[in-house]
Amino acid sequence: MCGIVGYIGNEEKKDFILNGLKELEYRGYDSAGMSVLSGGELSVFKAVGKLVNLEQKCKDFSSVGFGVAIGHTRWATHGKPTEANAHPHIADFSNVIHNGIIENYQEIKSGLEQQGHTFISQTDTEVIVHLFENYLSKGLEAPEAFKNTIRDLKGAYAILLITKKEPNKIFYAKNASPLIIGRGKGGIYFASSDAPLIGYADEVCYLEDGSMGYIDEDNFHTLSPIKKLDQNKGYAQKEGFRYFMEKEIYEQHNVLLETMMGRASEGKITLDSIAPSFFDEIGEITICACGTSYHAGMVGKYLLERYAKIKTNVVIASEYRYASPIVKSDELFVAISQSGETLDTLEAIKFVKKFGNKTLAICNVDNSSIVRECQEVLLTRAGIEKGVASTKAFATQVMILWILSIYLGGLRGHLSSKEIEKSIEDMVESAKKTEICPKMHDKIKRISKRYLHGHGFFFIGRDVFYPLALESALKLKEISYLHAEGYPSGEMKHGPIALADSELFTVALMPEHLLYEKIKSNVEELSARDATICAVSAKEFDGADDMLYIQPCKSYMEEFFSMMCALQLFALEVAVRLGNDVDMPRNLAKSVTVE
Repeated sequence: MCGIVGYIGNEEKKDFILNGLKELEYRGYDSAGMSVLSGGELSVFKAVGKLVNLEQKCKDFSSVGFGVAIGHTRWATHGKPTEANAHPHIADFSNVIHNGIIENYQEIKSGLEQQGHTFISQTDTEVIVHLFENYLSKGLEAPEAFKNTIRDLKGAYAILLITKKEPNKIFYAKNASPLIIGRGKGGIYFASSDAPLIGYADEVCYLEDGSMGYIDEDNFHTLSPIKKLDQNKGYAQKEGFRYFMEKEIYEQHNVLLETMMGRASEGKITLDSIAPSFFDEIGEITICACGTSYHAGMVGKYLLERYAKIKTNVVIASEYRYASPIVKSDELFVAISQSGETLDTLEAIKFVKKFGNKTLAICNVDNSSIVRECQEVLLTRAGIEKGVASTKAFATQVMILWILSIYLGGLRGHLSSKEIEKSIEDMVESAKKTEICPKMHDKIKRISKRYLHGHGFFFIGRDVFYPLALESALKLKEISYLHAEGYPSGEMKHGPIALADSELFTVALMPEHLLYEKIKSNVEELSARDATICAVSAKEFDGADDMLYIQPCKSYMEEFFSMMCALQLFALEVAVRLGNDVDMPRNLAKSVTVE
């Protein structure tokens, strides 16, 4: 959700803080701020909106010599995006930044107000710094005051705090929200992900839940475990594309092959990182995820039941543990997350682990909280995804689930070696089908201008194309701000068709190799009621007002991946026509670390 960075050392503090926040701005960009404590002076800068506004605020500021600094980019949870609600939060002589949510902040705030503390923000974070100073006022030394403060908090947090009482230290605490501490030639560095640390730190410690204390110039070695930081800077640059999202759509054919590498080749499916015995005595699977990852999980249900013949449930993480779920002893719990820090999913994993069930993470980020929490992991290898609206992460999640379903189908004796070999051929061809055809993209750019009005969109499909319809509707919603819904096409006649008229846009996913005649009939029902039809297919459909042609395919999964790309581009081009910030859509953030 939000992003945090910190620094201890003699270099220019502002440079690292701003550079680090640039790497994290995709996590939240409602506001940003930084504090620098140097030479006994505490300097604070805050700005609403994107990071460039903070840069302008502190353009004339410099900090020479030893000091400590913290910085934050915010996605609003408690309180509107205002300067008062921006981090760092301030008491008399201390500052704090925080990712996550303090669940009992109202209780703490009321108690502190009764003791004379005054609050200037609407946030939960501000109670941390006031609680800390309250303990100091009772005569405690700073380390003990910080320890007591953290003891009183309930919720999820990554916290950095600086204070004039200890001007050479940064106090830290971590629970269910990522926090990393690194060391390099220039000093000590803090961040909520690897990205800001590359080029600065040589070695790092990924803090575990419950970690807290302080760091100064001399005690980094007390942390454990300390690891070397991978210095491969392969961060997304636009490389001539207009947007990161566009670049990420175009690179899907490469990342899908990367996902398959070493797993699906030479006619065999192998998962070297997981022993086959891990899947012994598994009677059913529960897939748990949020948003786009949930849609990938829905695709996975179709594939796992079809090829592995194993009952599969798909649950929304934010609902799961509050619904008193029945957890069976032979149930494999599969958690899907792009960032590996999705708090709803992380808490669901912790809930299931209490029953002793096996857990498997499907994730894009190694060393993330969800990866560390699960017994086994299948990394999607999508690479860094800068666009807030997920594209290549979804594609690789679906591919991993497909690989897993074929692997389990073979392991459980439901697929022959020839069937597995054919599936791998389909995977390779499906990856190739995500290579963007310039003519198709040009066609989408042209027709996008026809879909900027109306009272909404229905995306409809059957089987695996139903979750693809859900995902395509979500992509359009996220970046165009137009109302869109995904539906199973056969469900339209059970109510939604009441909305059909010429101002209702229906995007019909019509695969030639899976239930084509069924969906054709469903689309004709809408067309007869004057809905505007945009058909996505390799096959001509006379009832369409517009056709988005995909390349001819030999299997329905090839069609799935080809349509996926076409519909991602459709959402992109509609949003561009509307003048929206495609990479940073309003109200959203990349990594959702609050419930």
